[in-house]
Amino acid sequence: MTELLLASNNEHKRREFTRLFPGVRILEPRDVGVSFDFPEDGQTFFANAHGKAAELQRLAGRPVIADDSGLCVDALGGEPGIYSARYGSAQGAPVLDAPTRNRFLLERMNGITERAAHFVCCLVLLLGRDRFLVTQETVEGTITHEPRGLNGFGYDPLFLLPALGLTMAEIPDADKDRLSHRGRAARSMRGLLAAEEDLG
Repeated sequence: MTELLLASNNEHKRREFTRLFPGVRILEPRDVGVSFDFPEDGQTFFANAHGKAAELQRLAGRPVIADDSGLCVDALGGEPGIYSARYGSAQGAPVLDAPTRNRFLLERMNGITERAAHFVCCLVLLLGRDRFLVTQETVEGTITHEPRGLNGFGYDPLFLLPALGLTMAEIPDADKDRLSHRGRAARSMRGLLAAEEDLG
């Protein structure tokens, strides 16, 4: 497979997927003349990832890869979870930008000493209408007391990798791709794709 359509309009994600799937050209919906927006109203990461992939494949008629990712904080009962991108936004209101969302999370964590958290990434590669591959991976960490680092997006500046003493936004792309939830899910997906190719 030399080309994949990504069910996202996020340029950060396109760059990350380009690194995670070397040798594969990653396209966004606009690259194939498709206007794409999906409500992500499923109750699980898989439901959202599969829903996005199915909708974009219906519009574009080609294989699609989609992910749904989120941050789950133990002390907040797993929040923001599947609502990570919309966390802190009033119903029907525009989503907050990442720095505002991060401040909202830190305010919710004020006074909390137990700061364990994990990132989740569910990847769905839809090859045909009822044929897909799926991987879901996690990475464990803790929530910092203030943002740290500029090499990342979303909650990366708040997510500390204890073994390194660095946030996800403080490590180089190569280390992030090796350690992150999305990097782990992509490696698993590449393994499944290799097995598919071996089967012919």
